[in-house]
Amino acid sequence: MHTRPFGNRSASVSEIGIGTWQLGGTEWGEVSDHDALATLAAAAEAGVTFIDTADIYGMGRSESLIGRFLKDRPDRDRFFIATKLGRNPKPGWPRNFTRETIFQHTEDSLARLGIEALDLTQTHCIPAVEMRRGRVFDALRDLQRQGKIKAFGASVESMDEALLCLEQQGMASLQIIFNVLRQKPIDVLFEKARRQGVALIVRLPLASGLLAGKFTAETTFGEKDHRRFNRDGQAFNVGETFAGVPFAKGLELIETIRPLVPEGMTMAQFALRWCLDHDAVTTLIPGAKRADQARANASSSDLPPLGDAMHRRLADFYREAVAEHIRGAY
Repeated sequence: MHTRPFGNRSASVSEIGIGTWQLGGTEWGEVSDHDALATLAAAAEAGVTFIDTADIYGMGRSESLIGRFLKDRPDRDRFFIATKLGRNPKPGWPRNFTRETIFQHTEDSLARLGIEALDLTQTHCIPAVEMRRGRVFDALRDLQRQGKIKAFGASVESMDEALLCLEQQGMASLQIIFNVLRQKPIDVLFEKARRQGVALIVRLPLASGLLAGKFTAETTFGEKDHRRFNRDGQAFNVGETFAGVPFAKGLELIETIRPLVPEGMTMAQFALRWCLDHDAVTTLIPGAKRADQARANASSSDLPPLGDAMHRRLADFYREAVAEHIRGAY
C-alpha cells in the first residue's frame, strides 16, 4: 500500500482508505457486527490506514464499530480517523450548526470511537449558507485549539461548495465525489487545492458499485439500500447514488468502458486506479461490507498507472457520452 501526504500536514495516509457508510447498516442494507469488524481488519491487513466515518452512519453504529476495532490493537496509532458532523437529526437543522451542538456532537463521536482526539472532523454536506456564515468553521477552529480535533475539513456536494470552502482559513481537506463518470473536479478544483495544500478525499470512486461492472438491468437492491430508495434523489442528493447518473444509462456507459479494462485488472481496480493516477488526490474511500471487497479495493494501490493515452480516451468518453446525464449538485 502506497501512502500520500495529507495536504500540507505532516501526516501521511494510505492512498486507498475505507469508507464506512456501509457499516452503519442503513442506506446500504444490513451488515452484521462480525462482518463489519472483519472488513475493517482485512482493510488494515492490506495496509489501509485512512478510515472515514460519520456520526449519522447507523446513528453512531459505524463509529462504535470502529471504536471496537481500534480498542485492542497495539498499532491503533497508525490509523487516521476522520469523521463528519452536521446531518444528525438530533437536534437537527439549524441547531446542528451552533457551537454548543458542534462541541457535543464531537464529544459523542470521540466517546464512540474511544479516542482522545480526532485526526479530522469534516462538515457533512451542510447548507451553503452555513458555509458562507463561517460560524461552523469558527467552532471547529476552537475544537482544534482545545486539542479535540487535529484538523478540520468539509465534505461537499458540488464544486461551487468546494471552492467556497477553500476560502476558509485552516481548511485541511475537501471530500468530493470523483470517478470516471464524474470528472469535473479535474478542471475546476485540483490545481487550486494543490496550491493551497488541501487534501482531497474521494468518495464514490466506484459510483455506488456501478463501476465494478457487476450490475445488470435485472439487479435488485434491498429496501434499506439507497441504490433502491434514492435512485432518483427521493431521499437526499441524487449525486450520492450512482454519482447522479440514471441507473439504466449507467449500465449502458459501463459497457462502453468494459473493453478498455487492461488484462489482469478487474473493472473496479481499473476505476480505482484511474482515480489514483491524479496526483491531486490524497486518498480514495471506497466502501466495503465484506473482507474480500476491502482487500480487492486495497490491491489497486499496487497496480501500474493507466497511461496518458487511456486518460485521454476516458476524458473524451466523459465529455462526449457522460457529462450531460449527470444530475444533482455538481
